[in-house]
Amino acid sequence: MTSDQTKTRLYITGPLQAGQALELSSDHAHFLGNVLRLKAGDQIALFNENDGEWIGPVTALKKRDGQVTLERQSRPCVSEPGPWLAFAPLKKDRTHMIIEKATELGVERLLPVITQNTNGRANRDRMAAQAIEASEQSERLSVPTVMEPQSLVGFLENWPPERTLLAGDETGGGQAIVEVISSNTKKNKDYGILVGPEGGFNNDERALLKGAEFCTLIDLGPRILRAETAAIAALACLQALT
Repeated sequence: MTSDQTKTRLYITGPLQAGQALELSSDHAHFLGNVLRLKAGDQIALFNENDGEWIGPVTALKKRDGQVTLERQSRPCVSEPGPWLAFAPLKKDRTHMIIEKATELGVERLLPVITQNTNGRANRDRMAAQAIEASEQSERLSVPTVMEPQSLVGFLENWPPERTLLAGDETGGGQAIVEVISSNTKKNKDYGILVGPEGGFNNDERALLKGAEFCTLIDLGPRILRAETAAIAALACLQALT
């Protein structure tokens, strides 16, 4: 939730500093003026992972341009390391849910993985925009990095072996996620989670996962979960137990 003094938060990639008069993009100006109905004098917060969060008034606002003058830093930049989430893209709204909730739960990196049963499109630009929006709303100072989509084989080849990968196994052949995490001394930021598509991994893909030394197949309970539910449940367990 934004402070009582500010109307909204915007993620800005450029540098932020006191006294800076920052020109708004046309999209930001449209959002502030036409969507939120803000006016000159209203306070907003701007943030990024390098400079923290800054507050200042809107000093000019037109239909497609505007300006904000930064007055003070409300929060310094801090490191926000977190787990990685790999997932098979789903249909539009369900992928959006994964991006939104993973961002709220502190994921550092989002990795779309194309599997045999993947039935959704992987639009990196759209997913990156959704991650920014979720960061703005959840009070994060950083935005998860959205990687280029890759095949399951390429994903496993590129995975850093020092990071434990927990892969969901809907067949019930995995270990209970609570037992896996509780028996490990690793921190939240040292894990990755992989959630498969609707229909799950096929036998060949499951064999690839079993053959990766850094990968552990996990079980999330007795019920078959939708992919987006499984991603949220696994991240919540990881956050609670590490």
